[in-house]
Amino acid sequence: MTDTTAGLLQLGILLLALAVVYRPFGDYMARVFSGDRHLRVERGLYRLLRIDAGAGQRWPTYALGVLGFSFASVAVLYLLQRLQSVLPFGFGRGPVDPATAFNTAISFVTNTNWQSYVPETTLGHGVQMLGLTVQNFLSAAAGMAVAIALLRGFARAGSDRLGNFWVDLTRATVRILLPISVLFALVFVALGVVQSLRSGIEVTGADGTPGTIALAPAASQEAVKLLGTNGGGIFNANSAHPFENPSAWTNLAQLFLILVIPVSLTRTFGTLLGNHRQGYVLLTVMAAISTAMLTVTWWAESNPNGPAALFAGANLEGKEQRFGIALSSLFANYTTGTSTGAVNSMHDSYSGLGGGTSLLNMLFGEVVPGGAGTGLYGLLVLAVIAMFLAGLMVGRTPEYLGKKLGRREVTCAALAILTMPALVLLGSGAALLLPGTAGAQANPGAHGLSEVLYAYASAANNNGSAFAGLTVTGDWFQSTLGIAMLLGRFVPIIAVLCLAGSLAGQRKVPETSGTLPTTGPLFGSMLAGTVLLVAALTFIPALALGPIAEALA
Repeated sequence: MTDTTAGLLQLGILLLALAVVYRPFGDYMARVFSGDRHLRVERGLYRLLRIDAGAGQRWPTYALGVLGFSFASVAVLYLLQRLQSVLPFGFGRGPVDPATAFNTAISFVTNTNWQSYVPETTLGHGVQMLGLTVQNFLSAAAGMAVAIALLRGFARAGSDRLGNFWVDLTRATVRILLPISVLFALVFVALGVVQSLRSGIEVTGADGTPGTIALAPAASQEAVKLLGTNGGGIFNANSAHPFENPSAWTNLAQLFLILVIPVSLTRTFGTLLGNHRQGYVLLTVMAAISTAMLTVTWWAESNPNGPAALFAGANLEGKEQRFGIALSSLFANYTTGTSTGAVNSMHDSYSGLGGGTSLLNMLFGEVVPGGAGTGLYGLLVLAVIAMFLAGLMVGRTPEYLGKKLGRREVTCAALAILTMPALVLLGSGAALLLPGTAGAQANPGAHGLSEVLYAYASAANNNGSAFAGLTVTGDWFQSTLGIAMLLGRFVPIIAVLCLAGSLAGQRKVPETSGTLPTTGPLFGSMLAGTVLLVAALTFIPALALGPIAEALA
């Protein structure tokens, strides 16, 4: 079977699987977040934590819940790393140094999973399981809760309540993330993914040199790492490691987990609004842009322009032979199009154009299709901007889904979409200007600029993947990338919840002959154009100096 045929076959099976689960899973999530009945285990948690599950929250209270819970999680995860030596399954590994512990705690709580350390030698299984895996569940659940709060803002009228953050967080974890993760952990074990509490096995090489092959409870962490669009690997090579992703079948299962929640949430959106065509428009925009980016990446890696790649016939550097060009391009496209950040190949070794598309996926704001919850609310914010621009062009007050978009709504939306570009450009510019950071770049010129730009885009978009040609263990990068993760996560969340609160308080505006339909190709084209336009106006100068210059060279 040729590489292209294998890639097309895997893509076809993936799309078929997503189509099969789209309707039942999307409707199931709608029932999870709209039902009044609590499971017994949920009621027990509410009593233990003294949560009034029947109390609705205004948007500031909901936002304080998200922020308070997240910052408490950062503190707990930081302490777990610093106290590693006294935790079970520490294997004699000492405390994680403060800068790395700070960066890692922020990274996993913000759903970024940026890793500036070697997991096999830095962390024991105790921290991996008690700290990182737990946050893989909770950070994804928090993103889903914020998306549902925004959906309630559109669906409700004359209300100042967005639901209850603690209930949404619990239901997302207990009813969605946990059961699917358990199921796929078993699937991964059956397909050959390692699941072991041993630190490793001692081996002797062919030349007689002793060594250790690291082991870990990989299957259980892989499932939620991908389902929650987290991405942090339990091994340093991530999903390129044969213990994490041993075959084309596990690669297919991982891609399915990455996409199933972001894609199906568009159905949830339509179900909660009582109009499924609204969700189909969003899904079409996601699919169209993602397909275009995949096509460019696949073509660029299959048609190299460098002398070594031309001699080899394809750009195979940094790619596992069991995946090849096609499956590597699929994985790179969907992990940067979501906030997953897992990799089954080295993005730093991609061609200028191929690496540039992975970078651009993040610079779109990760809305094609985006992360668990974050992709949906990010695309809805851009829909608000699109409708505002349409209102300006025809000279009438913009409306979307029966809600007027005034100064407050547009301000919230603008703040949500401008935070990431500010963090990426300011962070990259400062890192390139400071003389002390120049030695961190493995490559000069355009590719070196791309490495820095990619790092801050990954952090500010809570993606977590890296070009890997950049050494980020110094205090400057540990601290500034950590700040980019924090602000890139929580400033848009506050803005989105403010938008949701404002929308929920409005009465529905009846449709008139002047109302722009939002279920047809015109609105879909406007929304796709807004996604492309915002990224182009913001990042084209930087991209021209980095990946575009490299591709043209």
